[in-house]
Order: sequence, then C-alpha cells, then structure tokens
Amino acid sequence: MTDNDVWLVRHGETEWSRDGNHTSYTDLPLTEHGEATVRELAPRLKAHAFAQVLTSPRQRARRTADLAGYDDATVDDDLVEWNYGDYEGITTAEIRETVPGWTVWTHPSPGGESADQVTERLDRVVARVRDVDGDVLVFGHSHALRALTARWIEQPVDEGRFLKLDTATVSVLGWDRETPVILRWNS
Repeated sequence: MTDNDVWLVRHGETEWSRDGNHTSYTDLPLTEHGEATVRELAPRLKAHAFAQVLTSPRQRARRTADLAGYDDATVDDDLVEWNYGDYEGITTAEIRETVPGWTVWTHPSPGGESADQVTERLDRVVARVRDVDGDVLVFGHSHALRALTARWIEQPVDEGRFLKLDTATVSVLGWDRETPVILRWNS
C-alpha cells in the first residue's frame, strides 16, 4: 500500500446533470457552461504532478479530461456511472411517484446495477490506484465517485449518500498514516 493521493474530478455540467435526470449509459455532451467551468479547473490540476490519469469512457468525462489538459487519460471502464437501468433519464421525483423514498443508495434500480456490482468494480479501481507510485487523477461521475470514495475509506458504497458532489469539482482522497481518508471534498 502506498501513501499516494487520488484526485477526483466530476465531469462538467450536461443538460441532464443540470436538470436532475439520472444519467449513466446515455452519452451526453457537456453544456457550454460545463465546458467553461472545466477550463477553469485546468490550471489548478496542471499545477500538480500525477503519475497516472484515468477517465470513465463516457464522453462527458473524457471531454472533461480533455478540456482540463489530459487528452491522454487512460480510459477505465470500471469508472462508468452507476447504471440506473429503467430509471435512466428520469428524476428522483419521477421515480418516487411509484417508489416512495427511492434513492440509488437504498433501493434497487430495475434493470440496472446493484450496490454489490458497483462495489465489485470500484474495489478494482481502489486496488489499482493504491498500487500506483505517485498521485492519481480520476475523471468520473457523481454516484460512482461518491461510491468510490466510500470504498476508499473502507465503507459500504451506500455511505456515498453523505457526500454531495457537484459538477466540475475536485475532491482528494489520501491517507492519515495508514488510514485512508478524505482530504478535500467538492472544492
């Protein structure tokens, strides 16, 4: 185990992220506002050296990486967003019309991924980034990055519900001695 830091960047705004629609496999572009806010991140990220840069394969994450100056980021299929299945493209309020109290953290998503499936793939990411000799930069999505953070700090993925994550923000995971911790969140 190394003592490297992992920097997380949620992709810039898309039409659906702006409007609260669940977006996993639908491959939406960034809005103009989303592109502009990501460009503002570039100097902050470039001021830090990264041994590895990873991105989700979705265009919103890849475009965020590109605009931030990392067009050579390695695509990692395990970084895709939590698959919402039948709830793709609709809002939480719409889902709750038929499933009161629904959240991705507490209820299943018919036709989508279970918490166990998300845990399995994000545990692979955690293992890979912990093996890197140096800091890692990751471009991804809201629920997946929140779940990844929960796994980083050795908690079940549903603990990600306590971590609000806005578009085009930076969060940093690291260590307090041998304990994995959240160093900075949603900044």
